[in-house]
Parts: sequence; structure tokens; C-alpha cells
Amino acid sequence: MFALPLSAPPAPRRPSAFDIGPASRALVATIGTVMTLLCVIAIGRALTGMTPELPHLRHAAIAVHVVAVIPAIPLGAYVLLTRKGDARHRLLGKIWLALMLVTAFSAIFITSGGGYGPIHVFIPLTIFSAWRSVATARRGNIPAHKRQLVFTYVTGLVFPGLAAFLLPGRLMNVMLLG
Repeated sequence: MFALPLSAPPAPRRPSAFDIGPASRALVATIGTVMTLLCVIAIGRALTGMTPELPHLRHAAIAVHVVAVIPAIPLGAYVLLTRKGDARHRLLGKIWLALMLVTAFSAIFITSGGGYGPIHVFIPLTIFSAWRSVATARRGNIPAHKRQLVFTYVTGLVFPGLAAFLLPGRLMNVMLLG
């Protein structure tokens, strides 16, 4: 006769609910909300003609950069703040990292006065951090994956985003403040 194994199949891995700490959650939630709101206001002002002409958007690299970074801000916050480990998390995480890479690679072609500025230091940081995020997840090192993604969000979106909104002459500054 044939013997059937009586062991139960391995239990599927349960997604964890919220696996970033409270301080990181508060930081991501606050910054994600504020930056998304600023983007919505800036885009609304531009679409309603409340800003001066925006010649920046005629440059293909800037247009690609803006189109990629705008959805990356709320999507990144959403992925960091919601349930982890399920198929939705993995899909949205892949979309977010793709947006971050498009943002970083398009920034290579955006120069000020013919050269790179201090803000361009975030390009290699974002690319390296995106690679490390995937590598740590594939190795199953979820604590490192978590830290890397919070780092990517802050260094790839928050710091450059603050510069984009606060430095005079930058596209988002012009769109928000005229």
C-alpha cells in the first residue's frame, strides 16, 4: 500500500499589519500627507492658470521626472503605512520602486546652468537604496528591507521634495508660490 504523509502543508505566511515603528509611521504619514497636499495645490494652481508660464515642462526629462514623482509621494506613503507581505503590498511596492527609479534616472538629464547641483546627490542614493530594498527582501531580511524603504522614501522624495518646494525658481516652487 501507499503511505500518505500526514503532515499538514506549511501555513501561509501571514502578512504583518504595521511593521514600521511609531516614529517612522508618524514621519511618513505627516510628510506624505503634507507633500501630497502641496503637490495637489501646485498642480491645481498650474491647471487653473494661477502660475506664470512653465517653460520647465517643455524639457522632456523634467516632464518625465514630474510625472513619475507626483504619484510616488502618496503611493510610497501608502505602501509604508498599510499591511505588509501580501500580494497587493508586493505589487504596489514594485510600482513605487519603478516610479522612484524613473524619477532618479530622469533627474540625471536635469541640470541647472549646464551642471549638476547638490540635489543630484540623491540620484545615486535612490538607485542604490532601491536595489538594496529589493535585495534585502529577496534574502528575507525584512527588518533591513523596512529600514531601507523608509530611507528611500526620505532621501528620494522628502529631501529633494523640500528643495523643489522651497528653492526659488524650481518648478514646484513656481507652481505653488507663483
